[in-house]
Amino acid sequence: MAVTLTQQAADHVGRYLQKRGKGVGLRLGVRTTGCSGLAYKLEYVDAPAAEDQVFESFGVKVFIDPKSLAYLDGTELDYAREGLNEGFKFSNPNEKASCGCGESFTV
Repeated sequence: MAVTLTQQAADHVGRYLQKRGKGVGLRLGVRTTGCSGLAYKLEYVDAPAAEDQVFESFGVKVFIDPKSLAYLDGTELDYAREGLNEGFKFSNPNEKASCGCGESFTV
């Protein structure tokens, strides 16, 4: 499988990287935290790690470490605006449940 970005997410990341003036893509990973056990983490990548898996959508590269890939395989990352709120939304087929506050999930 793969990890993909929607057109909206790719456009947002591309604009940010251009505004930032450096970077080769976006790193998506998971960390242990919260009520349900795992939380998504995002950061911009200036230099990929040797062990990274690389996926590309709409010209934007997504870097994922091998440990996180087990939890993220098949995920689609979207960027949406809802009223005054905007941000990334994760559609992860591995996610079995999430906490009430929406900060963490379990597989």
